[in-house]
Amino acid sequence: MEAFRKNESENLRANREGLKGWLNPTRYGWERLSYWLMRLTGLFLLLYFVGHVYETSSLVGGIDAWNSMLALTQTPGGHLFLILVIGTSTFHSANGIRLILAETARGLGKPGRPDYPYDAVSLNNRQRSGIWIALVLAAAAMFYGGSILFGGE
Repeated sequence: MEAFRKNESENLRANREGLKGWLNPTRYGWERLSYWLMRLTGLFLLLYFVGHVYETSSLVGGIDAWNSMLALTQTPGGHLFLILVIGTSTFHSANGIRLILAETARGLGKPGRPDYPYDAVSLNNRQRSGIWIALVLAAAAMFYGGSILFGGE
């Protein structure tokens, strides 16, 4: 029993890394990276949605207000922002599909319970390849969007 208490206190100390521990990719691996990217892209897309509603609502101010709002997106900074929107929406969608497939145990395997020491039993090769596919699709969509936005016509 004493050995259990000692091991438990060591585990509690190891879990007090704070934000630095959350962002440590070597501690949790690809599953944690996917987790954080899913949440960050979700927040980014929420902010984009609010901005998009605001931009679209400028239409009620007339054509001049609409054109001045659209002029913001016709700059290199606006194009880079739109490329980020393309990449985040692609990753968020593809990773969401991977998570749906994993949760329903169709094709990717059922995820296991995350018990300490957080061995990723659910992160088999199919799950890992799903994360990579989401990242590659996002990069390809960003590249294609960049070639359209920055391509000379």
